This record gives sequence, C-alpha cells and structure tokens, in this order.
Amino acid sequence: MNYNYYIADVFTKQAFGGAQVAVLPDSETLTQQQMQLIARELNLSETVFLSKTADKTNHFRMRIFSPLAEIDFAGHPIVAAAYVLASCDKLTLEDEHTTVVFEQNTGEIQASVSTENGKPHFVQFTRSVSPTVDYFAPTEAELASFLGIDAAYIDTKKYTTRLVSCGVPYLVVPMYYYDTLREVKFNPAVWSQSIAPQTAAQEFLLVSRKTPSQESDFAVRLVGPNIGLHEDPPIGSAMPALAAYLCSFSHMQTGTYTFAVERGDENVRRSVLNLEMDHKGEDTLTLRVGGEAVMVAEGVLHIPDLT
Repeated sequence: MNYNYYIADVFTKQAFGGAQVAVLPDSETLTQQQMQLIARELNLSETVFLSKTADKTNHFRMRIFSPLAEIDFAGHPIVAAAYVLASCDKLTLEDEHTTVVFEQNTGEIQASVSTENGKPHFVQFTRSVSPTVDYFAPTEAELASFLGIDAAYIDTKKYTTRLVSCGVPYLVVPMYYYDTLREVKFNPAVWSQSIAPQTAAQEFLLVSRKTPSQESDFAVRLVGPNIGLHEDPPIGSAMPALAAYLCSFSHMQTGTYTFAVERGDENVRRSVLNLEMDHKGEDTLTLRVGGEAVMVAEGVLHIPDLT
C-alpha cells in the first residue's frame, strides 16, 4: 500500500526553522505496528497519523508516535496536522476561521485555522488544565551548580523558581538574561547530588524576559538529565506549565494575557509560539497556543503487508 506523507515546520514562518512534524492524512488502514515502524523510519520527534471520523465534518482521530513509542498528547502535531489538512484541501475551510477537532488519546482538542487569501495562515488550539504549583525548590546556589552558571543570574526579583505540573512536572527557573539561558550546560552528576531530584521534575524550563527579538516576550529553553547537552527540544508541551507559572505570582492580575514565546535561535531552528491565557484565579486555567507553519516536503511511503 502507498501512503502520502507531508513534513511541516511548525511555530515558524521560515522553512527549516521551528520543529519538524510528519503528517499522514489518510492512515485509516494502518495498524499500530505499521505506525510505529513508519515513525521509526522517518525518525522525526513526532509523526502524526490521521483518520477522518465518519459523518463528522472536520473531525479526525489523531495518533502520534515518536521513533520509540506512542505519545498520548502533544501540541506541535495539532498545528502541523491542521496546516497540512488545510493545505491539501482535506479540510472544509470556512471564511476566515475554520474549526477542526482532533481526538488524541487524552481526549478531543479543538483548533482554529485562520486563512489569508484561501490559504492557511495561523493555527490555534485550546486547552484547559488544572495546574499544581509547589514553592519548594533548590536554592539558587544549587540550581547554578548543575546549570553551570553564576547564581547571580537567576532572577529572584520579579520571579522565583517553582515546581509546576499540568500532568508533567517542570522546575521553572527564571533567568535575568537571554545569554545566560543559552549558555546553560546541564550537569547530571551535580544534579543527582542535589535536592533537585526530590522535586520529581526531570525537565527544567528556563525562562528569560530578555529576548533578542522585539516580537517575543519570553525566551525559554528545556534542559534536564534526559536531554542531550546540545539539544534544544520543542517546548509546546511545556506551555501549560509556563502559563500556570506566570499566573502563580501575585503581580499577575486576573484577566486575559497574550505572550509570544521563543525557543532556540537561528542556529537551532528558532520557534515562536503565541500563548494566550485566561487567568481567573481559579483551579482550572484555560490557555490557547498558536503559531504558523511551513510545508517543506511531501512524498509517498510504500508500506508492506506485515500480517
């Protein structure tokens, strides 16, 4: 059997930026074993398999695989899938905004596709989360020791380090300067000897209010014991934790906020994510994550019968 696939760069305006995601828009007849083998063959961080839901317009079953395993939820595939479907005329587009529903393993996610001159331009999806914020954190000296920086560069004025979980725990560490964020070299040996492992966080979300671009409000980076020294992984799944972190401070008054968050730089596939959150001071936080995408490749996979 032959299956068309597309590769989109998401959360970027430029080809070869952002994060690469492969999308197979017609995968109804693929087995789970075949999906896993395809994801391993393409060897991207995420490969998306879509199946149209019968009798429902713009409603799709979505399964996501890394080269190693299936992923229950991820944000980048939503943007990639909506963009690919709209670009390939597999989405019934309305005037300026079209609603599409993706059924991931964790439940239904609603997204909106904005168009310009009949072409997809911007994709935004909505999530509601119930965050947990823990004020227990290692000292600045301890943090600095396993991040490989001077403790003086950790922000203690407007923000403080906090543990935030919206299902996955992140230790969010604020930095005064963008350059410090980029220079961090995580040391797992020093980390293992600190109290940081007691926080249950295996990933550290570094955040700086200083950015190299006027279009961004925050620069962020993920590091941790399971992330390679030179890796700069996608941050879409960490956006709920960032939103909950910002809302946990008293100076963040209730209301709706919009931020542009950037990851990486021109050398490591820079991404820009648009984060909009409704801060009501309640247990549940509603946020909307959006961005642009660029189609960079399409092809045909020849899949043998594995039965």
